[in-house]
Amino acid sequence: MAPEAFFLTVADAPHPQRFCLYHAPAGSAHGAVLYLHPFAEEMNKARRMAALQARLLAENGYAVLQIDLHGCGDSSGDFGAATWESWLADVHAAHAWLRARCPAPAPLWLWGLRSGCLLAADAARRSGTPVNFLFWQPVVSGKQYLQQFLRLKVAGAMMGGESKGVMETLKAQLAAGQVVEIAGYALSAGLARGLESAELSPPARSGRLHWLEVSARPETTLAPASQKRIEQWRAAGCAAGSAVLPAPTFWQTTEIEEAPALLDATLAALRS
Repeated sequence: MAPEAFFLTVADAPHPQRFCLYHAPAGSAHGAVLYLHPFAEEMNKARRMAALQARLLAENGYAVLQIDLHGCGDSSGDFGAATWESWLADVHAAHAWLRARCPAPAPLWLWGLRSGCLLAADAARRSGTPVNFLFWQPVVSGKQYLQQFLRLKVAGAMMGGESKGVMETLKAQLAAGQVVEIAGYALSAGLARGLESAELSPPARSGRLHWLEVSARPETTLAPASQKRIEQWRAAGCAAGSAVLPAPTFWQTTEIEEAPALLDATLAALRS
């Protein structure tokens, strides 16, 4: 079945139209899944994998909603005007829409990829509503991720022989509330502040967590940073499972890649 494309209106937003794709479940719904995409160019690289997974889940009885956040994809507004708070408002509106379409007792899952996992955890923490989490290759520290993103500007400056003081200048501009351009994306101070303060910590009330990573190398164990975070979630009472799958890092490859093992593992995790 083809997904339903529509624009979701986010109340009180200056640019309120958010492009969404809704994949209706085949038969009765086993669960409702909200996909939160990654940051900047990673979103575009991951579109095919997100679409393949959404279709597979829908075919197996899951209602899936994909949303382009404020300033991203086909949604209204410019990326440079987006803030962490506007993205959280988008998640809240999408959550409400999906819950109305697919009410309890079907369990609700927040499915994040990379920085989308940070957004999922923050949204759940603020709402206080217990949900389940599906994390694909999660970013565990927004501060560290922002630093890596800013380094793209430094790398570009190095190629031009002008890298001295670039990082300090970027941070000063953001601290002053200015918009900076990084790798073709205009980054607002509001988005940078929110991302920098985001940590992948468990909300007070949460259900299950499935943490899935991929590796192009023959490794089957999680990195120590990932293991430490999972233990934090377990200590907070969350039933957490994890796996590392052999697959390309599709959100950053030059060509569009697929990871069939990740698709199958995700379906199996939700079914479990």
